[in-house]
Amino acid sequence: MGLPDDYRAMARIRRFEERLTALKDAGEIPGSIHLCNGQEAIPVGAARTLRDGDYVTATYRGHGWALARGVDMAGLFAEMMGRDSAVNGGRAASPYLSDPGRWFVGENSIVGAGVPIATGAALTAQRTGSGAVSLVSIGDGAMNQGNVHEALNMAAVLDLPLVLVVENNVYSEMSRIEDMVRVRQLAERAAGYGIPGRVVDGNDPDAVAEAVGEAVTRAREGSGPSIVEAMTERLVGHYSGDVQHYRPAGEIAAAREREPLARIRAAADADLTARLDIIDAEVATEVDAAIAAARAVPYPDPATVKEYVYV
Repeated sequence: MGLPDDYRAMARIRRFEERLTALKDAGEIPGSIHLCNGQEAIPVGAARTLRDGDYVTATYRGHGWALARGVDMAGLFAEMMGRDSAVNGGRAASPYLSDPGRWFVGENSIVGAGVPIATGAALTAQRTGSGAVSLVSIGDGAMNQGNVHEALNMAAVLDLPLVLVVENNVYSEMSRIEDMVRVRQLAERAAGYGIPGRVVDGNDPDAVAEAVGEAVTRAREGSGPSIVEAMTERLVGHYSGDVQHYRPAGEIAAAREREPLARIRAAADADLTARLDIIDAEVATEVDAAIAAARAVPYPDPATVKEYVYV
């Protein structure tokens, strides 16, 4: 992908979540939502390195990963509106959605729970000889969860094709990660499993693609798992309604100058700026059309409430 393509992919995620916020405020989205505003370069860069058949598992902040993996935007809007979407029939909403058809194993609201799930997918890939890689994204706080360490140890011992991407946005919910751990970088913990760990600029899709691509190649060749820690910042609260009183004055404004889309625009000449303006307009039209399509989807029939409980 080139710079305009990366910009479009990131702008789609940004515009999707901005409109999602407006729909939430208007009462069209039930339940809480967790946004990835400012972190778009990570799923966009990582998605470049993956093939059809590679698994992706995300956190409840996973809308960007779903879109980067090719999940239908209108279906995502409909799902979060609680409508009978083709994604999960309105039963998953924001924090649990999945799309096996796009190899998106899905989100999970339990912190760190995606890692053992992704490890299982990596074990499946290894045992079946499919050549697939299992990539899982977690937040910085999840690196303190026991199930993450257990799964990483298993993946390391068995040389499973697992890539762990830590989206370090500085805050674990409302607490700064630097106040919770002694290591300077979370990727340092990779040494405890005997696997590679690397820190990258998570606001640069090229840097993310290069680092994740190296880890994906290593996994696909049978050399086992890796950790990639992508440094970034979120531009919004931990969840919808979070007033962010714990963030110092000026911190968010400074982050807005470093975020991926602003960074591209700051370095753009007049010709590129004009092209980016066109992309923004096209993305806005796409998102508006997706919302209109989602609103046309009916709500699930209450009589089906017991369906899909068991396979």
